Amino acid sequence: MKDLGNGILISEEAEIAKDVQILPNTQIFGKVRIGSGSVIGPNSLIEDSDIGEGTRINASQVYQSKVGNNVRIGPFSHIRPNSDIRDGVKIGDFVEIKNSVIGEKTSVAHLTYIGDSDIGARVNFGCGCVTVNYDGFNKYRTVVGDDVFVGCNTNLVAPIEVKSGSYIAAGSTLTKDVEEDALAIARARQEVKPGWAAKFRKIKGKNL
Repeated sequence: MKDLGNGILISEEAEIAKDVQILPNTQIFGKVRIGSGSVIGPNSLIEDSDIGEGTRINASQVYQSKVGNNVRIGPFSHIRPNSDIRDGVKIGDFVEIKNSVIGEKTSVAHLTYIGDSDIGARVNFGCGCVTVNYDGFNKYRTVVGDDVFVGCNTNLVAPIEVKSGSYIAAGSTLTKDVEEDALAIARARQEVKPGWAAKFRKIKGKNL
């Protein structure tokens, strides 16, 4: 292990191409390959992984996975083992990927968990989405096709397949497959009771 100062540690087994920037407080362990033009750090950890060219990993951790070219990861993301992040993917802040394939140019911008999943190309995940892969006994896979829009606060309860071109309304919890180019809505219908709040305050005798 080479100690380069500024909190930078690099494994003797690492292969780092030309024009790579390793920023402060970054640790690279085991057999790591990093392609030219990539920027790793600050505050990042890479272990036994293959990182492509022109990729940026900011304040995040990557373990035993493959990351393609021109990928953006972080800050504060966690790529767990056996993940394959394809070219042009965006993994934003507070995102966890585990044992999954993320297709080209897919965006997982923030606050999302994708585990045991096969995600297609050009998919957009809104904030707060979860692939529900564990029932307390077994793990199951989620399959999402190309060009799917997944609205905020969506739960995909595996095993499930969301086919290409479909659209999932925000706030949905899906337990059944979604056909190609369909709209899936799985949430309670909104009910509004006019004047209810004023009556409630009157009953309570005070403003809430």
